[in-house]
Amino acid sequence: MKDKIWLSAPHMGGQEMAYIEEAFRTNWISPVGPHISAFEEELARYNNVPHCAALSSGTAAIHLALIILGIGREDEVICSTFTFSGSCNPILYVNATPVFVDSEPDTWNLDPGLLEEAIQDRVKKTGKKPAAIILVHLYGMPAKLAEITSIAKRYEIPIIEDAAEALGSTYDGQPLGSFGDLGVYSFNGNKIITTSGGGALVSRHEAWIRKARFLSTQARDPAPHYEHSEVGYNYRLSNICAGIGRGQLQVLDERVSQRRRNFDFYRKQFAGFPGVTFLDEPRGSFSNRWLTTIQVDPSQSGGIHRDLISETLAADNIESRPLWKPMHAQPVFRGAPYYANGVSEGLFKKGLCLPSGSDLTSTDLERVQAGVSKAFLS
Repeated sequence: MKDKIWLSAPHMGGQEMAYIEEAFRTNWISPVGPHISAFEEELARYNNVPHCAALSSGTAAIHLALIILGIGREDEVICSTFTFSGSCNPILYVNATPVFVDSEPDTWNLDPGLLEEAIQDRVKKTGKKPAAIILVHLYGMPAKLAEITSIAKRYEIPIIEDAAEALGSTYDGQPLGSFGDLGVYSFNGNKIITTSGGGALVSRHEAWIRKARFLSTQARDPAPHYEHSEVGYNYRLSNICAGIGRGQLQVLDERVSQRRRNFDFYRKQFAGFPGVTFLDEPRGSFSNRWLTTIQVDPSQSGGIHRDLISETLAADNIESRPLWKPMHAQPVFRGAPYYANGVSEGLFKKGLCLPSGSDLTSTDLERVQAGVSKAFLS
């Protein structure tokens, strides 16, 4: 069998091992050590956000963001429905209620018009406004930030900006993750850079990030013994993983360029395929193209559908993946309030993620191209 082509494999830059070896040599193996603070400083500097806490995952970062904002039982939190469950599971962790809002077709992210409709309707139904908005930038594409931040400001609702898939993307030249009251990144193994597993919480509010570090290390009070006056969590990134992150940050811009080249290759190869469309960058938006995504419309493609392409690729040991199944359609969130326009359900039905790793060779890309072409010729 041919070698596996993965959807988005980790891609080391070369300096990671030097940082790992330094951690072993100096015996900083725990979730304490100099690489952690250095990684936080370097990530903050890259994104021009002054304060950063390196954590065990992006989901942990969202959980701590909700706690820092004081959100709990009886509160509602608006969240993009078209996302991964890690964006909204933490709403349940704090016993709040998720309110899902559909996408708009230009970026596939949170629809500003529906967002305002949802806010007004929740106030009418519950007597109070939602406590926060979790805004997600899917597949590296910036959401309509001008409209969304304006709405959030008008209603005085804080934004938790989930840029887990969007490190290296910008909106009007400003890095994603720096627009919200709190920003979130993920360094999971399939992200544009990785720390093996990990995430980060960033903010311009220093006190909030100090609180995140405190809560992420089991909320241990300053005392010679172990004293705890709050519930804490084991959410801190390890010094070894932070060392990997430092090496990965050094090649982040290169990884963005490589993923954008993948997108350009696919777009050129499949531009003439009937029913196949790509997600364009709106004016002012710059996507890291973490994953290249396509929609396949069977009514225009002669009956060729997303699943046939995926199955044909799988037969050649090539991984692909449907777009996210919307959260409002997930059994675990059955009954949650949902403000719909049908966009996310259509995207899930027709959408496919193609292999997009920054380590793909020209031979790999040609194999993917051949697999997609074969599906159209079958």
